[in-house]
Amino acid sequence: MLDRIKIKIESARPLDRPEALYLLTEADLLTVGQLADGVRRRLHPHRRVTFVVDRNVNYTNVCLSQCRFCAFYRTVEAPDAYLLSEEEIVAKVRELADHGGTQLLMQGGLHPQLRIDWFEAIFRRLREEFPMVRIHSLSPAEITHVAELSGLGMADCLARLQAAGLASVPGGGAEVLVDEVRQEISPNKIGWRQWAAVMEAAHELGMPTTATMMFGSRERPEDLVEHLFRLREIQARTGGFTAFIPWTFQPANTELGGETASGVEYLKVLALGRLVLDNIANIQASWVTQGAMMAQVALFFGANDLGGTMLEENVVAAAGCSFRLSTAEIIELARGAGFIPARRTTTYEILEEY
Repeated sequence: MLDRIKIKIESARPLDRPEALYLLTEADLLTVGQLADGVRRRLHPHRRVTFVVDRNVNYTNVCLSQCRFCAFYRTVEAPDAYLLSEEEIVAKVRELADHGGTQLLMQGGLHPQLRIDWFEAIFRRLREEFPMVRIHSLSPAEITHVAELSGLGMADCLARLQAAGLASVPGGGAEVLVDEVRQEISPNKIGWRQWAAVMEAAHELGMPTTATMMFGSRERPEDLVEHLFRLREIQARTGGFTAFIPWTFQPANTELGGETASGVEYLKVLALGRLVLDNIANIQASWVTQGAMMAQVALFFGANDLGGTMLEENVVAAAGCSFRLSTAEIIELARGAGFIPARRTTTYEILEEY
């Protein structure tokens, strides 16, 4: 089967599910990595590795979803529950703008009291005061929750958020897009079809989004393959995904517990993502969960992007994973691997090469 797979990849023909499962479960890591690196070189022959200067602003840790894999959420009554004020959020974005940042990733929990007018007011103010910062914020689960709280249809809610300043939607909350897995690790969260519906509605409105995967918890190899093909099928319909970002479950301080995926497993899943998602241009390495050295290795397993500088990040850090990288360190990381570092926008327009 491997010879047939190699021929398909070299001729830029899409893989099918059995072939993807074979690569994940039977082919050796270096073979899969070499194939993925070939696809990366074909799609990105300039040897450029991109990144964005951004900040995560986690506006609240109160969340009704209470996912079993999450160490960040709190109940409303918890002594350390919080909700940032508008002024606190503005101050954080001002700091981002002062650092030359161009992307705001504002995400939190499913707060029981935050309706659409709260988000509209903040987005309008941020758009007015910081026009250079793109509001790339809220997950499909948050958008669905805000719509329900506000008595709106999801598409109407999304259109109103866009009018207020929301420019693109990150792919958070995808976890694994198989409902049997989601029921075990996040039983109160939206199902995979609702996640996909938000993404397709955003794409219809002209809003680009990213696609993600959190793996290493309770899924089977077949589930990971299904996740990738569901993303590929959405992309074939809409063309709205700008990037795919896989990362590993961080078990510390979570109800789910267990072990995290190994570096070998991470690289193989990332490489498989590059091979299956032939219609998504960019694959992002997750230094936030893997660390700098593994992210550098990932550049030879299909990744062409190092994500954001993340002036602030709290969700993954709550699980005890707190890798940090400055802009200078990301530039050196790419350069040290033999690539050309380039600062980009959310939509992958190049702002500056280094």
